Amino acid sequence: TFGGGTKLVIDSGVVRPTLTILPPSSEELQQGSATLACLASGGSPSTWSLSWKVGGRSPTTGTSNSLEVPGRDNRFSWSSTLKLSADQWKEAGSVSCEASLSGQSPVTQTLQPQLCSV
Repeated sequence: TFGGGTKLVIDSGVVRPTLTILPPSSEELQQGSATLACLASGGSPSTWSLSWKVGGRSPTTGTSNSLEVPGRDNRFSWSSTLKLSADQWKEAGSVSCEASLSGQSPVTQTLQPQLCSV
């Protein structure tokens, strides 16, 4: 128990992850499909979640998320993949990966297909 006027301060330990989106390869696009990967690294706690937006909308299918992998200093890494058709990729306008955690502003990384040289 704490006496009157005693204040307990707990460090939230929140560290925002760094996001990197890997675009599909030209070989895959030639076969009519497009797989993108979102890599999140250096975040803490381990409860950040990854989601995708294609042309501003959340896809209903084609996503797969990995479990978090612990690193040093109690920081974690995650990944998520998104499978689209080559046409969906080319017509998307933008594809975004977002890391979110309750009580925190999201971390977002965006690719514009027309600017990707593949």
